[in-house]
Amino acid sequence: MSELNKKTGWFHKASPVSFTESDRHLRKTLGVKEMLALGIGTIVSTAIFTLPGIVAANHAGPAVAISFVIAAIVAGLAAFAYAEFASALPFAGSAYSWANVVFGEVFGWIAGWALLAEYFIAVAFVASGWSANFKLFLASHHLALPKALAGSFVAGNGGIIDISSLFAVLIVAILLWRGTNTTARVENVLVIGKVAVILIFIAVGLTAIHPSNYVPFIPAHKAGTEFGGWTGIFAGASQIFLAYIGFDSIAANSAEAKNPKKTMPRGIIGSLIIATILFVTVALVLVGMFPYSKYANNAAPAAWALLKSGHVFTSNLLSIVALIGMFTAIIGMMLAGSRLLYAFGRDGLLPSFLGKVNDKGLPNNALLALSVIAILIGSVFSFTELAGLISAGTLIAFIIVSLGVYALRPREGKDIQEPGFKMPFYPVLPALAALGSGFIFYELDNQAKIYAFGWFALGLVIYAIYGAKHSKLSQN
Repeated sequence: MSELNKKTGWFHKASPVSFTESDRHLRKTLGVKEMLALGIGTIVSTAIFTLPGIVAANHAGPAVAISFVIAAIVAGLAAFAYAEFASALPFAGSAYSWANVVFGEVFGWIAGWALLAEYFIAVAFVASGWSANFKLFLASHHLALPKALAGSFVAGNGGIIDISSLFAVLIVAILLWRGTNTTARVENVLVIGKVAVILIFIAVGLTAIHPSNYVPFIPAHKAGTEFGGWTGIFAGASQIFLAYIGFDSIAANSAEAKNPKKTMPRGIIGSLIIATILFVTVALVLVGMFPYSKYANNAAPAAWALLKSGHVFTSNLLSIVALIGMFTAIIGMMLAGSRLLYAFGRDGLLPSFLGKVNDKGLPNNALLALSVIAILIGSVFSFTELAGLISAGTLIAFIIVSLGVYALRPREGKDIQEPGFKMPFYPVLPALAALGSGFIFYELDNQAKIYAFGWFALGLVIYAIYGAKHSKLSQN
């Protein structure tokens, strides 16, 4: 191992100073308000209007609220670790850069490669979802796109390109190209509008609740299935966990944060708390309006519930906001993904042009690469099959970051600055955070685990062939 380290630097630990120097060109324009908007916008995407009904019908019944709480607790433990790292090491690339400092370059690459799967696939996945909802919205008004422009060429339905998905990615790419300041202002407005409509749904939905729909609150478990009892609740939590992983998008932008010691913990933990309150409240209202079985195979349960309750205007408003709300998730994922690609290029693990910034201090080469790859993925692959990889990769990064606290804490105040936030109940909580993420990973289906294994195998091959030989950190 020592000979391998000597030759390639696989286990070389990067100096925090090297990342500080490399990120000096990035402008610090994001405050707590912007970070909260970024986190809420990414976490509270259209999932808040779909997941409560889907998970209630397929897994937990009215106890879907408990599933949201369990997923939030697991995500919250990881968020504590993220908050300490982002406060102590405010570098672009989040888990990649942190693991590089405390564990060594190959572990940083593994963490970053895991998150890269999330960003590539999530951008394409959400853009595809936006396209599907947009086509449904057009259909409800008796309009339709030409078949050639309504689907990818591999779908086998006569399509050539999914123009709506392409449009969604390009709009966000153009917005991000102008800079984080402009993007943050747009994100703030979109998030405020989305939260306002969520509150309207809650207020209107409360008038249509039937208490009998909550009984039994935890349905009996159906043998041989993942419905009912605590089996259903935990299965629901595993599916819901996808909604909470968005707080990593905040950490990925910590190099552009004002006063990161305070901004990062408040942004990460604050957005998770607000998102959890909204998720649980919407879930309770939704299952109270109609029996949970009514939401089976329903892609838009919240809008459907309002429509069936006689609130047509609010239902249409919700559908429109759901479309707009998807843009906040695409913004968060593309912003974080481009910063991660920039970090890889900055350090020589991927081609160096990705690590270049323009005269405004923006890593637009990385943004362009992410946009092109997301569009290609959206044109070729099946998102339903790849969705599991989003959470699988992120959970691996969560485990690495949680365990990384044990390597970070002894160095704080020495070669690493004292953070503005420390994970409470050390050394117990880091272990619980890693175990919680490991449990959720175990609950994923086998296909997702197989995809994750293939992705990591590809990553290690790329690192061995290119990254280890071109690493600037190891060379320095």
